[in-house]
Amino acid sequence: MDYNIAVIPGDGIGPEIVREACKVMDQVGKVFGHQFQYTEVLMGGCSIDAHGVPLTDEALETARNSDSVLLGAVGGNVGNSRWYDVAPNLRPEAGLLAIRKGLNLFANIRPAYLYKELMDACPLKREIIGEGFDMVIMRELTGGLYFGARHTEEVDGVMTAVDTLTYNENEIRRIAVKAFDIAMKRKKHVTSVDKANVLDSSRLWRKVVEEVAKDYPEVTLSHMLVDNCAMQLVMNPGQFDVILTENMFGDILSDEASMITGSIGMLSSASMNESKFGMYEPSHGSAPDIAGQDIANPIATILSAAMMLRYSFDLDAEADAMEAAVQQVLTEGFHTGDIYSEGCEKVGCSKMGDLIAERIRK
Repeated sequence: MDYNIAVIPGDGIGPEIVREACKVMDQVGKVFGHQFQYTEVLMGGCSIDAHGVPLTDEALETARNSDSVLLGAVGGNVGNSRWYDVAPNLRPEAGLLAIRKGLNLFANIRPAYLYKELMDACPLKREIIGEGFDMVIMRELTGGLYFGARHTEEVDGVMTAVDTLTYNENEIRRIAVKAFDIAMKRKKHVTSVDKANVLDSSRLWRKVVEEVAKDYPEVTLSHMLVDNCAMQLVMNPGQFDVILTENMFGDILSDEASMITGSIGMLSSASMNESKFGMYEPSHGSAPDIAGQDIANPIATILSAAMMLRYSFDLDAEADAMEAAVQQVLTEGFHTGDIYSEGCEKVGCSKMGDLIAERIRK
């Protein structure tokens, strides 16, 4: 089979980690008889440099006409970059919000899994980790505070900023359905996270999620306030299966979850619309301070590419092969600097990609 993938290397370490993911996918293609065609697209700071905007209409159209999108990372150092001395809608991250909205990528799927080889890299105590954890955070991605109306103005002589948090029942229902569908393939437990003791949007969220739950009698639904969830993730992460939550809460909680996996460099993600189309990216940022040094961890991007094969292309065996290759490399003791522990062999970004590609098997 042939697949057309829009590739967005982006900024910072983005080009390095995307290169390694494509290297591994190319090996998958050789072993399993597929052809992956890549069309490079500019987004973020590099697009600002080239076109004056973080995402052009042409770039969005290229992504829309592809079978899927693979993204590295966008942005730079906020306090030390020409990309940020402009209006918010012209900054690198605005391109990310625009492509999510333009492709209707409302469902963000972020697995957080602790490999036993990385238990020493996990900041939690062993008695908290137990046998490890395996959860998925389902984050609504195109609504809420990040996409609500906003303005800054002077009111009675005082500068005042307003950001609007809005959700309607249809937006909530569709992300809830995705979460329950995934739970049916896992341990059949959804934890819906909100702030229903304070926010009207959360009270509607809870009401709609409970309505959706009636269609999934095999799935256990529990509710948790977001502040409690933040605590529970570091007190007892093993209790979670699927965490369902809105945009801003999901942004924060998924980053917290990434760090208890040992490194944010291990956390993959998929952003999907109502079809099988998706954009796949690591959950970490562009890390401009280590860009170009061949020390970035490409595993999150490689695992994101595996999610692409599984969710967009229905290539489950190929995705299994990629995930197994990652596991094998870690088991053999090869680690990048961010997950390094005594007794392991430290390798760079390119070498890690080589090692994983070499271990792709049917």
